[in-house]
Amino acid sequence: MILVEYASPAALFAAVAARVSQDLSAGVAANGRAALAVPGGSTPGPLFDLLQDADVDWGKTTVMLGDERWVPLDSPRSNTGLIKARLLQGKAAAATYQPLYNGAASAQAGAGDLAQQVAAHLPLTVAVLGMGADMHTASIFPGAPEREAAQADDAPAALAMTPGDGLEDRITLSARALASAAHIHVVILGDDKKAALAQAQTSDIAAAPIAQFLPKAMVHWAPKEG
Repeated sequence: MILVEYASPAALFAAVAARVSQDLSAGVAANGRAALAVPGGSTPGPLFDLLQDADVDWGKTTVMLGDERWVPLDSPRSNTGLIKARLLQGKAAAATYQPLYNGAASAQAGAGDLAQQVAAHLPLTVAVLGMGADMHTASIFPGAPEREAAQADDAPAALAMTPGDGLEDRITLSARALASAAHIHVVILGDDKKAALAQAQTSDIAAAPIAQFLPKAMVHWAPKEG
């Protein structure tokens, strides 16, 4: 693991955007294609704002989420709305978007078709991951009933997850799919996440799903503003 610390979130996002752009361009040059998986939520929004005008051959790049809530695409809880509003704009509007929601009756019913679609874009070129204070990443939660299946060596490219605690069911890329990335960047902000990172480094992957990705990851940390 490589840990890079920044003075501010703005400095972090600028540096990560530059690295992701370089990684994607190298992937297109080497393979004629690139695939980028990104996290949802509000934290990576500034990164998306920077990437949308990056000098990348977006027409040869597929973008997907690392996980998605099983809600309609027009729901404010859908991460797809964030991706379309803040990443798939400007130059990046030329990218292909691979959704993780297909309108099936449930995440479990829709997972099979989505797994096949995601598999067509593997291996990933870049995976940008977040991490919760509980050390989950994507929607691979410690204690989730499907956690072991999501971390299995023969896991499908994507599968349904039931995180519980009143949260919506999800579709998540499996650990196998995320780990296929040539470049893994973990983005975290704040002292609580830095403490969780330290704990994850000495935890097994059942208790700390992010730990599975740390050996080959570049971790980017900055203090929170304010």
